[in-house]
Amino acid sequence: MYNAANAQQTLSRAETLNAFMRGVYGWMAAGLGLTAVVAVMVASSPSLLKIVFNPVVLIVLILAELGLVVGLSARINRMAAGTATGLFMAYSALNGVTLSSIFLAYTATSITSAFAVSAGMFLAMSVYGMVTKRDLTSLGSFMFMGLIGIIIASLVNIFLQSSAMAFIINCVGVLVFTGLTAYDTQRLKDMGAAAPMGDATALRRGSILGALTLYLDFINLFLIMLRFFGGNRD
Repeated sequence: MYNAANAQQTLSRAETLNAFMRGVYGWMAAGLGLTAVVAVMVASSPSLLKIVFNPVVLIVLILAELGLVVGLSARINRMAAGTATGLFMAYSALNGVTLSSIFLAYTATSITSAFAVSAGMFLAMSVYGMVTKRDLTSLGSFMFMGLIGIIIASLVNIFLQSSAMAFIINCVGVLVFTGLTAYDTQRLKDMGAAAPMGDATALRRGSILGALTLYLDFINLFLIMLRFFGGNRD
């Protein structure tokens, strides 16, 4: 009797984890798809581009994106599942608006190539994060320190305009975001394994937060790869 009940609980836990991770990747894919569609639409409209890249409007859009990310991350456990989903998709759409500039700066071939390479690297590291038995907590801490270093170095290079420094920043950035992808995937796997069974609202909230986390890892990796390998239109 005990073994049967224990086996059933194990099965339910596995089903919960699978549902959680399907939700994470499903919503992440939906967010990326929306970002791509919005970016293409804005890039195809000279009138929209003129509005979006007005300095004041662009600053407002960037601040709105930051506000959505911070708000979702900090308050998601107090939100309705539908609200969390809507805010994530709103962020994805806004990001598409601001990312429309890449279609003006890079060729379609460069964008496609950077996306393909980024997708391959992301997939490989996400699978590694799912299957590895190694605890990646220390890797996550190291990658976070690396991320802080990238931000500081990028700010300094705004004034230095050093191509060598930019190259180093891009190389380190690839390592940081591939490492974060593996770490975040393992962290989400643990989160899904501990998710309350039968609580659809908690499962959706966690899936949206996980989707946002991996979405940010992928977008940052893609942008770095685009700068690293992309061919400028000029």
